Parts: sequence; C-alpha cells; structure tokens
Amino acid sequence: MAAERTSWTDGIRVYLDRRMLIILIFGFASGLPAPLVYSNLSIWLTDAGFSRSSVGLFSLATTAYAINFLWAPLVDRLRLPGLTDRLGRRRGWALLTQLLLIAAIVFLGLTDPTSDVSMVALACVFVAFVSATQDIVIDAYRVDILKPDEFGAGSAVAIWGWHLGGTLVGGAGGLYLAASLGWNATYLILACTLLIAVAATLMAPEPERRDPLPRAEPDAGTSALGRAWIWLREAVFDPLADFATRDWWLLILVFIFVFKFGDALLGRMSGVFYRELGFELTQIADVTKVFGLAAVCLGVFAGGVLVRVAGVFRALLVGGLAAAATNLAYAYLAGAGQDMEVFALAVVADNFTGGLATVAFVAYLAGLCNTAFSATQYALLNSLGNLARIWFASSAGMIVDSLGGDWALFFTITAGLALLGLPLLLVLMWVMPDPGTAASQRSPDQPNPN
Repeated sequence: MAAERTSWTDGIRVYLDRRMLIILIFGFASGLPAPLVYSNLSIWLTDAGFSRSSVGLFSLATTAYAINFLWAPLVDRLRLPGLTDRLGRRRGWALLTQLLLIAAIVFLGLTDPTSDVSMVALACVFVAFVSATQDIVIDAYRVDILKPDEFGAGSAVAIWGWHLGGTLVGGAGGLYLAASLGWNATYLILACTLLIAVAATLMAPEPERRDPLPRAEPDAGTSALGRAWIWLREAVFDPLADFATRDWWLLILVFIFVFKFGDALLGRMSGVFYRELGFELTQIADVTKVFGLAAVCLGVFAGGVLVRVAGVFRALLVGGLAAAATNLAYAYLAGAGQDMEVFALAVVADNFTGGLATVAFVAYLAGLCNTAFSATQYALLNSLGNLARIWFASSAGMIVDSLGGDWALFFTITAGLALLGLPLLLVLMWVMPDPGTAASQRSPDQPNPN
C-alpha cells in the first residue's frame, strides 16, 4: 500500500514541473486559433448574411490541420537563419510560427466578409496553415522535452492549455468581445494574447538535440540535385522507414485510424441532436461550456495520472471502454427527450471520458516517436487520426437519415464503433511493451526494441 500511495503521489507531483507550465502555454497557443477559423468564424459569416452552404465551404480552408505531416520534415530538419543558432531547433521554429500566427490572425481581423469574401478565405487559409505548422513544433517539443513516463501528464497539460485557449479565451471570450466590440476588434485583441506564447518560448528550455545516425555527408563533387536528394531522403524517407522497422507497425497504424471512430460520429452530430430535442442555445451553452469544460478538465487530469500509474495501454483500454459506455448515455437522452438533468449527465460523462481517452491517445502517439524524427513521426500519426475523423464523421448526417432519425439507435451504433479498436489494442498489449516506458521510446542510436 505504501508503494501504491507513493506512485499516485508521483503521478500528481509531475504536474508541478516548470516544463509543464511551458507546455500549458504552448497548448493555449495551439487551441486559440481553432474557434477563429471554425465556430466563431461561422457565426461571423452567418451574421454577415452568408448561407449555410457558403459557411460550410469555409471548412475547406482548414485542410492544413489534416495534412501538416507533409511539411513536418522541414520543421524537423530545416535550419532557420538567425533563429536556430540563437534559440535551438524547436524554439526557433516555435518563435517563427507564433509571430506569423499573430500576423495571420491580425490579417483575418482586418478583413470584411461583406465586401471581399475572397480575402477572408485567404486569411483563413493563412491562419490554418501557420497554426498547423505551430502544432508540429509544439507536439515535437513536448515529445523531446519530456521523459516517456511523463508523456501522460504532458498530454494532460497540453489539452488543458488547448481548452484554455480554444474553448475559454478564443471561443467564449471571443463571443463576449464580439458582442460588445465587433468581430474585427475581437480578432485583433485575441491575436495579442499570443504574445504570452512568445514570452514562454524565449524563456523555455531547448530540448537536447538528437540527430538521426548515421548522417550522409555529400562529397565536394555532389551536384545540387544530389544534395537535395540526400536532404529529402534524411528528412522525409528516413523517418518513415524508421517507423516501418518496428514490429507490428501496420497494426499500430490501423489502431490509430479506428480508435476514435465512435467519438467522430457523435461529435459531428451532437449539436444537431441537441437542437432537435428542443434545447435552447443558451441551455446548450450552459451545459456544454460550463459543465462540459469542467468535466473535460477533470478527465484530462485523471487521464494524466492514470497513464503515469497504470501505463498507456491500460489507460487506452479504460478510456475506450468508458467512451463506449458514455455514448449510450446519449441514447438514453434520446429517449428521455428535453430533460436538462439527463442532458447534463450525458455531456459531463462524455466530456470526462473524452478527456481521459484523449490524454492516453496523445501519450500513445508520443511514445511511438523516435526522438530523432519526433516532429515528422508525430505529425504523421496525428494526421492519420485526424483524417479518419474528418472522413468518417462527414457521413454522420447520412447515417442518421438512413436510420429514419432514430437517434437512440444512432448513438448505440457509435458506442459499438467506439469498441472497434479495442481488440486491436489487446493484441498490441500482448505483443509490445507499453509506449510509456523508457524502453519503448527509441533514440537514433538504439536498435528496434522488438
């Protein structure tokens, strides 16, 4: 019992590390742009008189979030003149993307949908591209600066920061500001809040540099094309080839692709479901923003401690089972109708288990990365999960229609889909070491542990 108490104490104490404050602020910077190109932008366009179809098309401007793995190798390997030597590989890129993101949000804040919608679209693409690039840097920094047994807590802190920036400041705070100051002033003010991330970058420790080994050195007679090929091979193909040397790598990719299928369907249709039940916008906001956010924060904390104490695989198993169970709470809500207590219960349960499962999932992705290629490999794995969510969730409305609007059956199906990845997880638990252990995270000079 004494050893168990000590382990749980250690699981909580890790949150007090100074590095966690940096990760929290970086998470804030990662989350802040999301509502500015998604929910709040949709409201702004609606207020300006745009149709639902036109507003929906703006989602295409955020494609960068799903394909940022394509330029992640540049972030991993490209030196920035004047920044890399002064700040290091990770902090140099972080500072560049943060300054560009401030400029991009200011640009978006200076546009006017009623006079030139093409400029709004261009600014939205700019914000999404820079924000997605910043995400590459932030994720790689977290992988590089933490030890494998700290990934759970680091993931939890990053998610807290994301919701602080995206849900509270950028989302709710943006709506309050827009109501009193207008949309243009709101975007300009929110851009300035990112200066805290710039300050954090300047004060943050730079992770230890780890280059892939061996590294090819072109001789003096190598052509420019040959040098470009060597750089491309080391930046792009080596990280992918390194991941493919792992045992069961294809099974890992399939698991990442399917793990959040159930949540993808539920998340896409939840707002429509609430409105069809007859809940007012203010009721939805009160429950999802207040109770839901509190539940997410608690779930994230619990997930970080659970990963620290029980390991990544067990935390994923608990999170997956809990997510399936809480999807059934929405099926119960469908039968209960416009019942605020059941509504609050379903949202709180879903957000708590969602926070727990997300921490475990993010920690799992971090533990899979070779520290020499952390930016490229993490971006690739995370993009795989994002693409699955985007593609599969796009069919959610058609599924509900095909069921004749039977929401209870729809949410029961999402519960079953939430269990889809668990058999694959059990196989991975049987054949592989836990990714949260030091033995599983590979450095460039380490052989394949399997």
